[in-house]
Amino acid sequence: MAGPAARPLALAGLAAAIVAVGLYVFGTQHTPDYTTSLFGQTGPDTFDLKSWLATGVLAFAAVQLGLALWMYGRLPGIGVAPPPVGPVHRAVGAIAILLTIPIAYHCAFAYGVKTDVDTRVAVHSIAGCFIYGAFVTKIILVQTPRWRLPGWALPVAGGTLIVVIAVLWYTSALWYFNDFKLP
Repeated sequence: MAGPAARPLALAGLAAAIVAVGLYVFGTQHTPDYTTSLFGQTGPDTFDLKSWLATGVLAFAAVQLGLALWMYGRLPGIGVAPPPVGPVHRAVGAIAILLTIPIAYHCAFAYGVKTDVDTRVAVHSIAGCFIYGAFVTKIILVQTPRWRLPGWALPVAGGTLIVVIAVLWYTSALWYFNDFKLP
């Protein structure tokens, strides 16, 4: 990889790896504390709250996708979004990430990373480590001047973040809402 894109893409990839691996190491090495509280609730009592917060994150991610498609002129018959949509896109993204923090806090400290329980828990644990790496990647790429990036970089980073959010929601909130089983 040569040219002006090499440095920001390498930096974004390295930052994502450091964050994801750091969360994985933390999650596998600390002792889970099943009494960790989330807004006064512990253990299974947190499932409802975390599921609704995750559903909010998924809804904001869907809005993010729509706004990004609009900004890139990819919505049929609508054209390119006006400049004020950019700050709205950033604000919606900030709200979505802020909503993940209490969920991630509780998951990390109460349960940690579990890859030996079942497939759902393993996928959820790995995706939970990956989400903040994907977020850091997107922030690095957003801050990089457009002329230094290939046109696919930012949409791939944003799309990856949305997919990770959907996987996390599917392996947690949908599992909870569907009576503790995946469809």
